[in-house]
Amino acid sequence: MLTQFSQSEESLNTFAPRLLNWFAENGRHDLPWQQHQTDTPNPYIVWLSEVMLQQTQVTTVIPYFARFMDTFPTVQDLAAADWDTVAEHWAGLGYYARARNLHKGAKQLVEIIDETGDFPQTLKGWEAISGVGPSTAGAIMAMGLHRYGVICDGNVKRVLTRWAAIDGDITKSATTKALWALAERLTPNENSGLFAQAMMDMGATLCVRRNPNCQLCPLQKDCIAHAEGRETDYPVKAKKKPKPSKFSNALIIGNEQGEVLWLQRPDNGIWGGLWSLPLEFIEKTEGQKSRKMATGTQKLNVRSNEKLYETEFTTAEQIINDWLHENELVAQPVSSTLLDDAPIKHSLTHFHWYLQPQRLVIDKAQVLELNDKLNAANIAFKWLDKQQALDGLGLPRAMEKIIAI
Repeated sequence: MLTQFSQSEESLNTFAPRLLNWFAENGRHDLPWQQHQTDTPNPYIVWLSEVMLQQTQVTTVIPYFARFMDTFPTVQDLAAADWDTVAEHWAGLGYYARARNLHKGAKQLVEIIDETGDFPQTLKGWEAISGVGPSTAGAIMAMGLHRYGVICDGNVKRVLTRWAAIDGDITKSATTKALWALAERLTPNENSGLFAQAMMDMGATLCVRRNPNCQLCPLQKDCIAHAEGRETDYPVKAKKKPKPSKFSNALIIGNEQGEVLWLQRPDNGIWGGLWSLPLEFIEKTEGQKSRKMATGTQKLNVRSNEKLYETEFTTAEQIINDWLHENELVAQPVSSTLLDDAPIKHSLTHFHWYLQPQRLVIDKAQVLELNDKLNAANIAFKWLDKQQALDGLGLPRAMEKIIAI
């Protein structure tokens, strides 16, 4: 564990100049949100991109960022937009709490701008915005306002743990504290925005998780992990427990016009505020399930978590499931050859989700009866065909997979 800086004063003092020289020649200078070549930087652009880039790769973010900027060119436009429009623009990017925080944060920023005439100008001011943590706030200060700011995101932690051989578990607070101290020591008072860009590029292009390109690294000569041939041993992180699994039937309830029932999920929980097919959760016991294949039977290890089952079974889905049971209506699997009760695997942060599409067509009278029950409970729902749903709703990627079948 790092108690004092493990590198020499010379190494500490030359870290930033070496990195900045490398960045000037080899860094990325054409990303649409970059502000280091701008005399009057736009913190809105940096804030938006930083939120999108959390746990998401640049190549994935670029088209989403472009769509957001086309539709919401200013923070006022984003704040004034209705949630469904924001959700539709975010759909497929994942980690949907970011989108809810982004929308909420836009409203907070507009209030501050209306009161003060400008965006927050301090680190503490940005940390008060929904969804903005210390590293994001530091990035906005450094790159969005051209002021002093320190970042210590995942890419930076990987670079620093290797360079200084920091062997503490990066999920622990003591290691986090040490990494922030080192990041602050290395960040220059001048050009901290350029330094932040350079650190991000270093972690994204050279000091990558697997097969780092050490031969081109400007920090190679005093990188301790490289000297020891242990680059991929860092950062140190405790092994995660196996994810539990959850199983659901995705009910494709259609009407006689070829439209399908869609529900808006509650703001809290998985896919908050997005639209989904009604889900019918299947309770599984821990153990092995079988998958029938042309080559024989394959065993699938699963772990069930009943808490997940209970918390994600929404009011709307309870109403629909009860109504189907009362009317003795049974949806049929789209395919009888699919994995157990769940053909589509969709992995989320804390569990794997197996979804099996099941289809059911109901008549006009049944549609009206079901509509009445949903309306009585103030449930947001729509009947749309496949293309209308894709074009007009914010759909999780799992739903896009299902309706593509």
